[in-house]
Amino acid sequence: MPSTPGSPDQHYRRFIKDIDRLSRPFGSGGFGQKAEAFARFFGTPQFLIGQTLLVGTWIIINATQIVHFDIYPFILLNLAFSLQAAYAAPLILLAQTRQADRDKAQAEADAKHREAVAEETATQQRLAVSALELLKRVLDENVELTKRIDMLTMEIHGSVVSMPGG
Repeated sequence: MPSTPGSPDQHYRRFIKDIDRLSRPFGSGGFGQKAEAFARFFGTPQFLIGQTLLVGTWIIINATQIVHFDIYPFILLNLAFSLQAAYAAPLILLAQTRQADRDKAQAEADAKHREAVAEETATQQRLAVSALELLKRVLDENVELTKRIDMLTMEIHGSVVSMPGG
């Protein structure tokens, strides 16, 4: 028997409760939140503009010898880029992998939802056919009763009219 709307198993998020664990790509702890924020920051215009300004300033300061801490070919700057890439690439790949997991789980939840909707629709259709058959049966019985009442009325009318003295 289908459950009634509003019952706990009919909650609108019932199909995606199982994938709530995937809501954070790096886990739900403090490290996960910081890592996710860091990975998301790599793709923002603020990061790109900030990094461009930092690199430009670095090169200008060292090329003009205002402060000379990284001589041309800027080995320290290359080391900084390597260090950044060493941390950014795994974080971004991890985020992509977890996003793929979330997408797959979401697709499975959607499939379960579609199956539940199809099952509920089939159940409602069976109930409608059953109700229609019952209605047809009641109508047929009503027609029979009407015919019987008409026959009894005719019999009574015939008896009353044919009575002596009537």
